Amino acid sequence: MFEFQVQHRDSRSSARQAVFTTPHGSVDTPAFMPVGTQGTVKGLPVELLRATGAQMILANTYHLALRPGAETVRQLGGLHRFMGWDGPILTDSGGFQIFSLAKITKVTEQGAVFRSHVDGRLMELTPEHAIEIQQTLGSDVAMVLDHVVALPSPPEAVRDACERSIRWAARCREAATCDDQALFAIVQGGLDPDLRVQCARHLRSMDFPGYAVGGLSVGEPPADMYRMLDVTCPELPDSKPRYLMGVGTPVDLLEAIRRGVDLFDCVIPTRNGRNALALTDDGPVKMRNLKHRSDSNPIDATCPCPACRHHSRGYLRHLFMVGEMLGPILLSVHNLTFYQRLLAESRQAIRQSRYEAFAREKLDRWRDRTSEASIAEEGA
Repeated sequence: MFEFQVQHRDSRSSARQAVFTTPHGSVDTPAFMPVGTQGTVKGLPVELLRATGAQMILANTYHLALRPGAETVRQLGGLHRFMGWDGPILTDSGGFQIFSLAKITKVTEQGAVFRSHVDGRLMELTPEHAIEIQQTLGSDVAMVLDHVVALPSPPEAVRDACERSIRWAARCREAATCDDQALFAIVQGGLDPDLRVQCARHLRSMDFPGYAVGGLSVGEPPADMYRMLDVTCPELPDSKPRYLMGVGTPVDLLEAIRRGVDLFDCVIPTRNGRNALALTDDGPVKMRNLKHRSDSNPIDATCPCPACRHHSRGYLRHLFMVGEMLGPILLSVHNLTFYQRLLAESRQAIRQSRYEAFAREKLDRWRDRTSEASIAEEGA
């Protein structure tokens, strides 16, 4: 039912191209999962989402448990039917909310107690409850409940959260009973390489179907994140998928792929789209800028998305200036298409064993274009 087959490896890096098979279809990796936190990728019907090239999407246990409730989703046919998405779905466990809602969360060995950001009612999320919710939702991949802390944090707080995450992972493993749902463990350890290695080894001994690297992209410099991937990825089973949670920028994706990561998710493409920032190989394009008012060119003439095939920069700017909802929708589609094309190009480069050259060319181009844009803005 679940299978992960590495088909190609880059000869000059740890990048690998694989196929991850799930009950709702196969995913060619490396792959980027659009974020559908509350059962929807904001503003996008599934037809547009599929058109971007998305193969697998992410939804969130905590938010769906609050509204509409896991039992309601089950009564409506499960998460796939509820969303109208027939491809693979991964659900986060709610562990990230321990970090993001820290001011209204109390963590004990038993679990985390939240004060709902919706109506203020108390919600207890234990490892067992997190698994129960995800099994009720019916996602293809469920995540263990982990304890995420901000970075930097005191070493004792990082160690405590890391060790608790290992114990919670064991409890999640014990609670999981669905054969048609793969449970992924999450490596924690902050920016301590020894903790990361110890955590990875503990979790590897439990033989999970997949492994994630969590607790990164929470305030640390990118170089520190890459350093943690350098020590963590080699400790994870080569025969299992590796998922870098909540990451990231196009640069982050290429850097992580070269280190052997297979799956990603992040709100960057859709959040930027809603805020009038279009992503291109020539650097970000701020669609509200006055210079686009009479521009008849598309965002990117090589892009197959509806925004680029049918509309000018001038029209897209107009949509944002008058507050029309179509602007954020079109730019979200464009940015997700940009991400999916980048991942498709990465897979092709790995298959041709030229990933390192491909990544270096992309990174150099983006660095030069970003530098040029900064100079232009300073002189404006």
